[in-house]
Amino acid sequence: MADRDLSVVVFGASGVTGRGVAAYLAERAGETGASWAVAGRDPAKLGRVLGEIGVEPPQTLVADVGDPGSLAAMASRTRVVLDLVGPYTLYGEPVIEACVAGGAHYVDLTGEIPFARRMIDAYHERAKAAGVKVVEVCGFEALPPDLAVLLAAETARERWDEALAEADVDVWTKQPAGRVGLEDLVSGGTMQSMAEVLAAEGAAEAADPAALIPDSEVAAAVRQRSPIALAPRVNARGDAIAPMTPAAFINPAVIQRTAALLAAERGDGAGSLRYREGVAIPGGSASLPLRYAAAGALAATQAGFRSLTRARPSVRGRAAGLMRRAFPSSGFGPKGARLDEWSWRLAVDARTAGGHYLRVDLEADGHPGYLTTAKLLGEAGLLLAEDGATPERAGCLTPATALGTDSLDRFARAGARFAVTS
Repeated sequence: MADRDLSVVVFGASGVTGRGVAAYLAERAGETGASWAVAGRDPAKLGRVLGEIGVEPPQTLVADVGDPGSLAAMASRTRVVLDLVGPYTLYGEPVIEACVAGGAHYVDLTGEIPFARRMIDAYHERAKAAGVKVVEVCGFEALPPDLAVLLAAETARERWDEALAEADVDVWTKQPAGRVGLEDLVSGGTMQSMAEVLAAEGAAEAADPAALIPDSEVAAAVRQRSPIALAPRVNARGDAIAPMTPAAFINPAVIQRTAALLAAERGDGAGSLRYREGVAIPGGSASLPLRYAAAGALAATQAGFRSLTRARPSVRGRAAGLMRRAFPSSGFGPKGARLDEWSWRLAVDARTAGGHYLRVDLEADGHPGYLTTAKLLGEAGLLLAEDGATPERAGCLTPATALGTDSLDRFARAGARFAVTS
């Protein structure tokens, strides 16, 4: 990649998250010396949308998922493509194909687990042979928990020479003052992706914690040891824990794939762990019944979606059609200063096979799903574009296996601070 004139290209920078990625790179590239560009099928629209937020990209490339030649030209010029054109079930594969063929690392934000599994089956070996990293699910789902659990696992091996046996991940959010509407919580693109997951072949894989593990024996062990539980619970701090939002079925498959890939590298078979996660609803003891009931309502909603993924194709198709019509389009989502008014934190409470306990904390600034995600994605792209900044691995990887923990301090610039605290 030494002769390429671009470090990072943001493909699809006109959406909610794409604008954030472009804004971050506009500021960060000057500090790192990286060269970057945006790409899309309508350069005039890109210029207009980015101009509204005061971003003027150095270059704008013409690229369209329906034009393989334009995708090949984009991939041939850059070290990394950040793909923000979703739903990925509909539009992702041509970009992956172009990147693997053209020798550019690929990163996206998909939470569409059945699609990610199909890409592993189709491109993992090809990407390994080409020395290309295909990194999916690299936003709020699942970069923060994936890296935090890996940091815990590496710390456990350094301190006690033991593998992790279990990890609980809880997330707390601090929201802006005033009314918080649907547009403050989730984008239209995310909701449209849920419809495509439901409609896709293999939709039941969406709720499988081992969906991203091709080895049937390892996958069976994961399913037995760590099924995805939706029932609310109460943590040691007295917080009611609801299922992760917007979906509880994304991070577990990524964390388990990370464990399986690293176990295969070591050849030690210690690849599965009991993993749980959720969103904390804090409060006093008097409010616990009400908070637990709220967590139960959220769990019931996600249980309903899981049931739909297992329904007959005709039922899933009708439900997906209703969702496509009812859900807002990709332009819907949080905007402006309210993105900056959020903050959030994540904690990993982990235990080793020998009973040792450790904790990893992550404190982050900005809206978790959009502002923080945009900055994390931008920083991940810069890291992948730098020689020697990430592990020498290739193939269809997870955020943790692609990025490693040696450069975790770089994410502090993106507003996310990791630390082993106990």
